[in-house]
Amino acid sequence: MGKHDHLHPRPVFTGTFKATPLMRQLIDEVLTSGRISYGEKSQAFERAFAAIHDCKYAILSNSGTSALQVALQAMKDIHKWDDGSGVIVPATTFVATANIVSHCRMVPVFVDVDPMTYNMDMGQIEKALSNKNTDIRAIIPVHLLGQPADVSRLKLILANYPKIGVIEDSCETMFVSHNGYEVGSLGDIGCFSTYVAHLIVTGVGGISTTNNPVYAGKMRSLVNHGLELKYLNVDDNFSPRPMMNRRFSFAARGFSYRITEFEAAVGLAQLATWPEMLRIRQRNAKHLAAGIERINRQYDNPIQPYVIAPGNECAWMMFPTVLRQRDDGTNPDKEPLMRFLNECQIETRDLLPLLNHPVYNWARIDHYPVSKWLIESGFYVGVHQDMTTQDCDYVIQSLETYFNQERERGRE
Repeated sequence: MGKHDHLHPRPVFTGTFKATPLMRQLIDEVLTSGRISYGEKSQAFERAFAAIHDCKYAILSNSGTSALQVALQAMKDIHKWDDGSGVIVPATTFVATANIVSHCRMVPVFVDVDPMTYNMDMGQIEKALSNKNTDIRAIIPVHLLGQPADVSRLKLILANYPKIGVIEDSCETMFVSHNGYEVGSLGDIGCFSTYVAHLIVTGVGGISTTNNPVYAGKMRSLVNHGLELKYLNVDDNFSPRPMMNRRFSFAARGFSYRITEFEAAVGLAQLATWPEMLRIRQRNAKHLAAGIERINRQYDNPIQPYVIAPGNECAWMMFPTVLRQRDDGTNPDKEPLMRFLNECQIETRDLLPLLNHPVYNWARIDHYPVSKWLIESGFYVGVHQDMTTQDCDYVIQSLETYFNQERERGRE
């Protein structure tokens, strides 16, 4: 059998998007209405999204990154945190989680992640809090890959630090719970993304959720250039008031992070089908996990099993594939396997590397051994709702082919 004799009829991508009749209907309604800036579709999307995640308020913005930046800036302004204060961030996450801290003129303080879930290691939080060199004001736990971070344990730790804020980076995770509580409602503010290849896809877009009206009003203001509260409708999710008199007053240095009715219409249509989307992703993840278990039995455990922590549901934005550390503690090189899968038309992406990027070369990566292992040995593949069980079988078959070839080479 040749190297790629098993090629699948179609590529397997990490993300997906399909237009539906409801999307076309809602977009047509926007076009017919003549109102393409923030309006009825945006308000309906916010209300529905907030309700699903057990929150009173949801504020749309133009990206998950903007949602995070606005959340942190709102808390900083309200609580009068000083420039240069610290914000704890996991050492494995998308670069935006750390970038927004700097954009708010604060300092990211990294902690390593758990080797089983790849989420923030809560066992390292108290050490970071006790560092006298940095005044920690907030923590941003990231719900990575679709799995909630252990915010329950974090809250127990923070019982002794009541003034520290918690912002959930839930950009990769929607519609699931942690110990019975919905993501987005676990901290002070939750932040989501609807960018390409996420769970709800609108092209661009972000959402910030909260149950705190003070935070909600401030975030809406910041999204709209820092508009004063008197120009917002407090009783309707702090939506901007339609006014004939267009004179405004701005109370803060805000941002132009608004979204259009088109993105809201696309997102609103997908909220009609999210339970089925989640069901298929969870089915595909179970299928892939069973295949990896079989590979580990056949080829001496080359892949680290991914663990869903007790009390967690998982939304499965993507499926992690991490090569297990060698017995001598060194990290296997993922590059040959990624190249092989790409040649098989299976799209792969690095597993959220952060500290190896030039912008963060001041952080000593050796101090974060789990994150270093994930950088060197971890990547992810698709698990989305448009993948069939045959697609999952093909991913497993390709992995088996690779490890079989590696074993044959070792015998030569």
